[in-house]
Amino acid sequence: MSTTRPYSPGSPEPSGASGASSGRQVRTLSLGGQSGVVPLARDFARQALYAWGWLPAATADQRAAAEDVLLVVSELVTNACLHAEGPETMEISCDNKVIRVEVSDRGTGQPAPRTPHRAGRPGGHGMFIVQRLCLDWGVVRTPGVAGKTVWAELGAPA
Repeated sequence: MSTTRPYSPGSPEPSGASGASSGRQVRTLSLGGQSGVVPLARDFARQALYAWGWLPAATADQRAAAEDVLLVVSELVTNACLHAEGPETMEISCDNKVIRVEVSDRGTGQPAPRTPHRAGRPGGHGMFIVQRLCLDWGVVRTPGVAGKTVWAELGAPA
């Protein structure tokens, strides 16, 4: 599902919320001016998944869910690199049911799955992958502030 809502229904306030009262755990990584940001973001997300008990995975479903999170991180950070002069920050948060990934950049473009999607063509699959793997995703823009935050939410494994 694609949306332009600033955050999904029932979720806490977007970026900046402490998460303390909701039981959400939040980690933020500064990426501005860094090189090798995609592997850096994946490593950061992997460490969070270990800290939150998603890894090491006990079942194939849990392993697949963790790999989906890492793939979404890669796609969102890569899109910021390709289309928005690079990411500024990545935030990853978790409660018992949902992991939320947010990547902020200074770009003005609007991410969208390429349509029509053609599986055999190289490139252009990032947001299609995000759309297929996630419960929901969207874009947050703050009036008067350059850039945007692209967010995506994935469900916890059973």
